[in-house]
Amino acid sequence: MANIMPFVGFTPWEIIVTICNTLITFLIIKKFLFKPVRKMMAAREQEVQTMYEAADKAQTEAEQLRSEYTERLSKAKEEAAEIVGSATRRATARSEEILKESTQQAAAMLKKAESTIEQERKKAMNEIKDEVANLSVLIASKVVERDVKEEDHERFIEEFIDKVG
Repeated sequence: MANIMPFVGFTPWEIIVTICNTLITFLIIKKFLFKPVRKMMAAREQEVQTMYEAADKAQTEAEQLRSEYTERLSKAKEEAAEIVGSATRRATARSEEILKESTQQAAAMLKKAESTIEQERKKAMNEIKDEVANLSVLIASKVVERDVKEEDHERFIEEFIDKVG
């Protein structure tokens, strides 16, 4: 049994050497592993922070652009309504103007036609008077078988016209 003890027992030098080895291993790991990992973690944290800031900035810009777009769209709708209203008013004014001109032209044409009809009626009446006068002179001269004077002729025509017309 005495031989088994040295395998199970610890000597103070073994404990000191084990503690020193653990400290040295800890310092080496700290120097070569923890510092680079911390630098990498800090860089990654900074990168994530930059991404969040960029996303916030992009979201703010997008909201601003959306509000500008909405404002421009409403202005465009107002302008379109104004243009349509203006065109409608111009078209209405032009149609009223055309209607007024056509009414004036129709009235002028009607007046001209009435004037022409009146002239033609007077012309026809004068022709009828002349024809009736010639016929009455011819009839009267045959009845009387003499020449009728010009004054008698005029008097006969007037009497005849008064009776006929």
